[in-house]
Amino acid sequence: MEQKLPLPPFTLQTAQQKIQAAEDAWNTKNPEKVAMAYSVDTEWRNRSQFINGREEVRAFLENKWNNEIDYKLKKELWAYNNNRIAVRFEYEYRNKAGQWFRAYGNENWEFDSNGLMTKRYASINDYKINEADRKL
Repeated sequence: MEQKLPLPPFTLQTAQQKIQAAEDAWNTKNPEKVAMAYSVDTEWRNRSQFINGREEVRAFLENKWNNEIDYKLKKELWAYNNNRIAVRFEYEYRNKAGQWFRAYGNENWEFDSNGLMTKRYASINDYKINEADRKL
């Protein structure tokens, strides 16, 4: 059976570990690796897009990182309880035309008993920045 440590119920320490593991994985920009943190039947809402299942997650991430060049992400704990974690995040990227963006948002995560994410609901806002204004 697949497991992704740490497992719920989360403590402050294990919630922070889970968030750092997610941040580290997403910063690899490896869709195969990242997708393995989600259950095979995971449900996502990412902005206005609904994504269902690990394979759709993998395809979504592949497309994302083909279009969001030089992507860099930072996540931080907002709240946790039992098998749920809420995070605040920001990331920066440039598009294929060379325009830089910073995105801010919040995610609500829910995990199964094996530590795989079954639900991910993300609200995200982007705005254009100059390359000189990058923080990450």
